[in-house]
Amino acid sequence: MELVAFLGAGQVTWGQVAGVVNKGDWENIILIGNDFAKKFCVEKDFEFIEIKSTGLMDLKDEIMKKLSGKIKGTEVALSIASGEGKEHMALISALLHLPVGIRFTALTKDGIVFM
Repeated sequence: MELVAFLGAGQVTWGQVAGVVNKGDWENIILIGNDFAKKFCVEKDFEFIEIKSTGLMDLKDEIMKKLSGKIKGTEVALSIASGEGKEHMALISALLHLPVGIRFTALTKDGIVFM
């Protein structure tokens, strides 16, 4: 399964994303965030998609355009542990419009879980 995760501007929540990236067995990893989020690093290879838009609809359109053709399967594991509501709404909407199914994922004390 492919992983798509949002990286918010604050590094506090990056640990959850790093855990999901490092502990999962992903076919492909796509991380999305602003210029600041480029500082994120983990041991696994990933593709980083930088976003610049701030308005909700512009953000959705930018994410959708930049994700187009990058997702190979029919569903993705999605981590929204980092970021804010507006960013999450834009990302979820963009994925559904591609169209691709979503399985929310998180790292717990028991490992990776799908919700």
